[in-house]
Amino acid sequence: MLLCLLLVVSSCSHPDRIVVGSKNFTEQVILGELLAQQIENRTKLQVERKLNLGGTLVCHAALVAGQIDTYVEYTGTALTAILKEPVSSDPALVYQTVKAGYKMRYGAEWTEPLGFNNTFAIIIRKSDVQQFNLKTISDAAPQTAHWVAGFGYEFIEREDGYPGLSKTYGLRFPLPPRVMDLGLTYKALAERQVDLIAGNSTDGLIDALGLVVLQDDKHYFPPYEAAPIVRDATVMKHPEIREALKELGGKISEEQMRRMNYAVDGEHKDVKQVVKEFLIR
Repeated sequence: MLLCLLLVVSSCSHPDRIVVGSKNFTEQVILGELLAQQIENRTKLQVERKLNLGGTLVCHAALVAGQIDTYVEYTGTALTAILKEPVSSDPALVYQTVKAGYKMRYGAEWTEPLGFNNTFAIIIRKSDVQQFNLKTISDAAPQTAHWVAGFGYEFIEREDGYPGLSKTYGLRFPLPPRVMDLGLTYKALAERQVDLIAGNSTDGLIDALGLVVLQDDKHYFPPYEAAPIVRDATVMKHPEIREALKELGGKISEEQMRRMNYAVDGEHKDVKQVVKEFLIR
């Protein structure tokens, strides 16, 4: 009887609580905090933060299970890693495909894109760019015969990741790529522990550490527009959330996202303060 009473009390203690999640890298933590503050500012709902949860599959599973109500995903990631659909370079088509797929399969809604495309970026040191006169991934391909690559575990496994990239560009590393936490790859590259990494185009550490993004001259990577996903059940119960998230549509440029990432990673500013300052601009 006591256990039942405790369960009732627990379930009723936060009747209007919204749980916001994020993946486990800086940009995602910033975007999770952005959703949380936007909901707090525009509604009367309480927000619980479950940031830094893990990778794509972890956050997706949490959303489907109802452990979180919303998080920010990237269209190309959803297309290939979750829906297992063929890669496409058409941003509008990719968005409509994931929007329809998530609605039908998972009972979740893709809201308006935030305004920036965070594509995978193949990154090397500026000194190597200058020494070998490199601009594109095709330019760099011959050099991989004596380079060491370092990739996050998702990039190694994903349909739009290393296997297809290697085949498209003819990359021939002498050893299998080192698998490491995505956040550590930039420092490893700067410190010459590896020679080529796959990062994110909006990461602030690219400029801060003197690194350079190679042009994807064969257009291998699909678009990765960032957009909040929210459970249909949550929207039905709290339609004001949908309106709050709609206000964020188109509000973040790639330059602004890179600046926020650098404020946290390069200047070690507090995530909550960085988001607060962005929202009051």
